[in-house]
Amino acid sequence: MNEKVKKFGSDILNSNDLVFTFIRSAGVAQAASWVDLGTGFVLFAFAHFTPWVSTAIGAFAGGVINCILNYRFTFHAQTCPWKAVVVKYFLVWIGSLLLNSFGTQFLYYGLMHWPWLETLGFKKDGYFAAARLIVSGIVSLGWNFLLQKNFVYQNRKFDKYALEFLNLFSKKKHHNSQEINLEISSQSMETEKVE
Repeated sequence: MNEKVKKFGSDILNSNDLVFTFIRSAGVAQAASWVDLGTGFVLFAFAHFTPWVSTAIGAFAGGVINCILNYRFTFHAQTCPWKAVVVKYFLVWIGSLLLNSFGTQFLYYGLMHWPWLETLGFKKDGYFAAARLIVSGIVSLGWNFLLQKNFVYQNRKFDKYALEFLNLFSKKKHHNSQEINLEISSQSMETEKVE
């Protein structure tokens, strides 16, 4: 029994099987969501920001936490160049931000047109909470997890373009794509040596 528990614990932490990856992703998403939702609720309820601004700022804070934890813990993506991961994560995150922000705004105003909810005790903050939680759950599974697992934390041909894009803004300029490919290969080899 003790060995089975140890193996299960090891699988949860280390296995790249879809089920165990999903469990880790759910845990990381939960931590990031607490940061995201907590920030959004505070800004909406106490700072009186609009629903979409509250959601956007909360999503940014949660996104930073999510990216870091997923890179090291969830997807074990140390063989991926971290600069390329940042660009890919940012692209997926922008989509998530737009879906969450405007989805929450749309659902919030949609719920306000259902007066029968007030008989259940819903108030303005309750409409926002319900809209935010529903939209967040849908976007988390249907957008974030799928794209992170299959695009962001995987070595892809897109990495070359992501690194070229970042190099436009850095002092270190690459003159051709062979140097980019060499950088991707050397980062992968350094990671393998560490492991």
